[in-house]
Amino acid sequence: MERPLILVSNDDGVRARGCVALREALEPAFDVYTVAPEREQSANSHSLTLHRPLRVRRHDERVFAVDGTPADCVYVALYHTDLLPRRPELVVSGINRGPNLGSDTHYSGTVAAAREGALRGIPAIAFSLYEGGEYGACAELAAEMASRLLSATLPPGPPALLNVNFPEGTPKGVRATRLGRRLYADEVVVRTDPRGREYIWIGGPGARHEHVEGSDTEAVEEGYASVTPLMIDVTHAAHLDLARWVAGPEEDA
Repeated sequence: MERPLILVSNDDGVRARGCVALREALEPAFDVYTVAPEREQSANSHSLTLHRPLRVRRHDERVFAVDGTPADCVYVALYHTDLLPRRPELVVSGINRGPNLGSDTHYSGTVAAAREGALRGIPAIAFSLYEGGEYGACAELAAEMASRLLSATLPPGPPALLNVNFPEGTPKGVRATRLGRRLYADEVVVRTDPRGREYIWIGGPGARHEHVEGSDTEAVEEGYASVTPLMIDVTHAAHLDLARWVAGPEEDA
């Protein structure tokens, strides 16, 4: 009997510590293939590379690097005929160096790799780790979560897409959560290069959390791992009446 096949990707790069730890934790129970970026691709969100060719490089029998984004990697893994022996039962992404909480999920390449799998009909989990977390222990916990998801009776509709964040240190436990509010010091820093030309850095240092009960930010602050279900369909149903108003009166055919 074939073991379930799990595709591993990330946004920190194919050699990243978290990617290696996750792969090694999964290998005893699953057939594991890694297709991940050649270099770090953090904060690339769900971008695809459409205006230049991509190159794939084999690192090991089951480890491949793509010189593209995390979403590129999952797309290539699923549709390149020579990388995987069959369709994966699960896509996992991570373990990311640094959390992906609250609004981070919109920018995160880690989450995007998992989302690309879910968009293609495959259940997926993104894993991220707070600074000071323990990769080995969290990778073992990630493997347990992957096993539980594969054994679950999934609800009807789109495939499961879960966003997991591990706290600093050893997790006290695991909580099912909703997205919280992670706020950054937004700013644009303007500087001048040695040739007198202006350049800028966007995004300020540090982040803080708004208190949202039952949120991922609350869980990791209290030392728990968080498991947050995300949606593929981002339609804001409560604003459909507003959309109809903006659309104006319907014209007769």
